Amino acid sequence: MAGLKSLKKTRRIQIIVLAFVALALSTGLIGYALKDGINYYRSPTEVIAEPPREDEVFRMGGLVSEGSIVRGQGETVSFSVTDGAETVPVRYTGVLPDLFSENQGMIGTGTYVDGTFEATEILAKHDEEYMPKEVVDSLKESGVYVEPGS
Repeated sequence: MAGLKSLKKTRRIQIIVLAFVALALSTGLIGYALKDGINYYRSPTEVIAEPPREDEVFRMGGLVSEGSIVRGQGETVSFSVTDGAETVPVRYTGVLPDLFSENQGMIGTGTYVDGTFEATEILAKHDEEYMPKEVVDSLKESGVYVEPGS
C-alpha cells in the first residue's frame, strides 16, 4: 500500500512540473511572437536627440513639413516630418494614403538609417478632427499644436 501512495505522489509532482514547463514555454513563444509587433513611438525631437539603432523598427509621427514632398522614381517619395522643434527626413516607397499632404498629421513605421527615417508604412489622419494621440502630445510639447477650430 505504501508503494501506491508514493507512486501517486510522484505522478502528481510530474504533472505539476510538466504543467509549469508548458506554461513557461507558451509564455516564451507568445513573447517571441509579439516582439516584432511592438513598435515604440518616437517624436522627431526624440529621434534626433537619441537616434535609434538601425535595426530597430519604431513609429514616428508629426506634421508633414510644407514644401518638403519630393516624388522620386516610381513610387518613392521623400518628405520631412516635424514636431515643431526638430525635423526628420523620411523616405517611403509605396502608395501614400489619400489624405497625405503638407501640414497634415501622419505616423510612419520604419527604421532610422543614416539620418533618414526609412518608412515601411505611412498612415495619415482621416479627417479634420482626428490626429493620433502621440502626434498631438509631441506637438503640444513643442508648442506647435493648435486645437482644431481655433
